[in-house]
Amino acid sequence: MDWTLEVVLLPVSDIDRAVEFYRDKVGFDLDHDTRTDQMHVVQLTPPGSGCSIVFGDLDAHREMPPGSMRGLQLVVADVEGARQELIDRGVEVSEIMVFDDRDGGTFCGFADPDGNTWAVQQIKARAEKPLIPHEARSRFGEGIAL
Repeated sequence: MDWTLEVVLLPVSDIDRAVEFYRDKVGFDLDHDTRTDQMHVVQLTPPGSGCSIVFGDLDAHREMPPGSMRGLQLVVADVEGARQELIDRGVEVSEIMVFDDRDGGTFCGFADPDGNTWAVQQIKARAEKPLIPHEARSRFGEGIAL
């Protein structure tokens, strides 16, 4: 039996500001922004990922203080290109750090407006062997099928 991680709750203080940051600056796909009289919940997915972030104003979203999530990790095939893309979109990004010369040992990082932190790891093998094959993305759209 497969067990897949598909959603991570992210604690934020301002839902609209977080949507703007993750969609417009980081480049995540907006899967849904649901507003009713009782709630406001948003889901965004990094391009090529099977796992999304969700934030909102339900009790489950408010259990952690905004900005308390540390070290969420994104993986890219080209960390220099990813870092430059984030900079071009207005995100403050750390310098590239090489902890190990082997594939997987190169990182940069950034934080959202609340202080939740992200690591961006380079795994060059993802260029030829993505976790979600490109054929599957074309069947289900670029993000996760909802």
